[in-house]
Amino acid sequence: MKKIILSLVLVGVIAGCKNDKSEEPSLSDTSINEKMEISKNYQSLGDEISDESVVSSQELLDKYQSLKIGDTIDVRFISEVKEVCQNKGCWMKVDLGENEEAMVTFKDYAFFMPKDLSGQEIIMEGKAYLEEMSVDDQRHYAEDGGATPEEALAITESKMTFSFKANGVLIPEQEKQ
Repeated sequence: MKKIILSLVLVGVIAGCKNDKSEEPSLSDTSINEKMEISKNYQSLGDEISDESVVSSQELLDKYQSLKIGDTIDVRFISEVKEVCQNKGCWMKVDLGENEEAMVTFKDYAFFMPKDLSGQEIIMEGKAYLEEMSVDDQRHYAEDGGATPEEALAITESKMTFSFKANGVLIPEQEKQ
């Protein structure tokens, strides 16, 4: 019985590998090729996302400026990393242009960023929203970012923050040495 099943599987594999040049590539073949291209260029963290339909950080900044507290938008965007949490990589700040940045955290803290990601361009997908960040949270993030205790204590007021909860991130593939 095992030989029969093995033979059927082998015949199926051989038939599936048949190279018929007259056939046009199907949509699913194109999607597979695009995903393979992404995996060659990017490392995926969190949920698997693609690099299609990406908005620029400037476009996202424009969208942020029309939001009110409680509003969220689902978006996939590309931006440069300005700073990464140096304790665990559990948050990062990304550039939005015009001296603005977004504070990025990760859905369910299910994944973290490499600590040396600053200066690299990445693609993120998730929810953009406005948040009034408390003094305690600002101090915590400042300390994680390497601020001295005195610098953290100098933070005395809550502030409106462009926030982003990423469910997936594409980072540049690390070169193997």
